[in-house]
Amino acid sequence: MTWTWRYEDADGKPVEHPAESFTGQGDAESWLGQTWKEAVAAGAATAVLLEDERVEYKMSLLAP
Repeated sequence: MTWTWRYEDADGKPVEHPAESFTGQGDAESWLGQTWKEAVAAGAATAVLLEDERVEYKMSLLAP
């Protein structure tokens, strides 16, 4: 199993951001916790956690 993040702008379009892959969900979540500001600066509004091709969940990167 490989865990990765996909980033989307406010319209749901893909945003380019450095891709990393992880062997565990916790590692992926920890990494996002350290890098989410860079993703927002690149135009991301949402982060989507993927386990291989399956969507685990989506989360907003913007303040409510």
